[in-house]
Amino acid sequence: MSETVTSRLSGFHKLPMEERLAQLARMLRLSQGELDQLRGSEALQPVLANQMIENAVGTFSLPLGLGLNLQVNGRDYLVPMAVEEPSVVAAVSFAAKIVREAGGFTAEADDSMMIGQVQVTRYGDPTEATNKILAHKEQLLALANSFHPAMVARGGGARDIEVRVLPAPEGPRGEPLLIVHVLIDTQEAMGANLINTVAEGVAPLVEQITGGKVYLRILSNLADRRLARAMCRIPLALLADFEMPGEVIAEGIAQASRFAEADPYRAATHNKGVMNGIDSVAIATGQDWRAIEAGAHAFACRGGQYRPLSTWYLEEGHLVGRIELPMALGLVGGPIKIHPGVQTALKLLRASSVRELSMVFAAVGLAQNFAALRALGSIGIQQGHMALHARCVAVTAGARGDWVEKIADLLVKAGHVKVEKAREILASLPAEDAAAATGTNV
Repeated sequence: MSETVTSRLSGFHKLPMEERLAQLARMLRLSQGELDQLRGSEALQPVLANQMIENAVGTFSLPLGLGLNLQVNGRDYLVPMAVEEPSVVAAVSFAAKIVREAGGFTAEADDSMMIGQVQVTRYGDPTEATNKILAHKEQLLALANSFHPAMVARGGGARDIEVRVLPAPEGPRGEPLLIVHVLIDTQEAMGANLINTVAEGVAPLVEQITGGKVYLRILSNLADRRLARAMCRIPLALLADFEMPGEVIAEGIAQASRFAEADPYRAATHNKGVMNGIDSVAIATGQDWRAIEAGAHAFACRGGQYRPLSTWYLEEGHLVGRIELPMALGLVGGPIKIHPGVQTALKLLRASSVRELSMVFAAVGLAQNFAALRALGSIGIQQGHMALHARCVAVTAGARGDWVEKIADLLVKAGHVKVEKAREILASLPAEDAAAATGTNV
């Protein structure tokens, strides 16, 4: 490549969009078609949209931004993020810059192990039924793998059979639930369709073995055998800001983390901040973000109380952050190979495997959370959001071009970031400036 790929693009946000695209094109050797895709001139065609979903009537666009400065396990990543909230991309980029100066994120991810669930009823004695199923484990695994020989050839496939006996929700008089878990390594796929095929395929044999009746046969989105983890370790001196020493800001972040660990009401908002970043990357890269959300929040409850996905604490002159959550991602299947915008986003990201992709997602979630807690534990979230929100307000009021930033700055200085205030400022401009500010003729 003609330029080294780096996520440290100083002043990138100040460049006109075409100059940003030109810089990306040089670094990543983007084709004209890929550039047109980013410009939005090669939108998802209606004929393709019609093939992807039922009752298609058109397409819907979101802004696509780049999270910058991210370094994970020593490698730089440009992070595509599709999101309407103005602060998300800026927050990830800022947080990643601080962590980068501290050595970057370290991360790891499990193999792509997913769970297919088979619900058995009218099976008789639960202990006897469990023993029968486990006695036929190899037969069940062989049958499961027969449905996807190509997956097995690539090193994936069904790995194990487990049986869970759950108390009846009706109480002691009800039949305990007998659930068979088929553990499947889906390799580079998220694997939903594959898992459902296997669960449905083994169901008749499970009925034969137990003498029972199978009802549900489907994957679980609580992918707790497929976790991703990231951490960072930031010297306190790097946290100094807002005319506050780093020790004070670090203490605010650690106290916010303690609050989330103790209180589900706070933990829900804490985790929403984590998912702001993760969902944005998921949407840009064609992932099933609803499944990721469901798995993350279910995982947050695994101990019986809803808790934060990330934690922050002080240790030996450093602020340490850690995150762990299920991450069922794919680089094949679904819209990933169909949607041209997804293909371009993945080229920007440059992850070569789902494990690598999962590690990037975890680091993005931790970065997003750090940015939010840093503001919450110091000046408050509103002041941190205000400048970015002011841009949207200025545009809504009619500002265009370079005047968006000028009007936004005036709104922040006035301490009144409202559309009516922006319109008032525009109306007060001399005629020539007003025309330039709104893109109209005098």
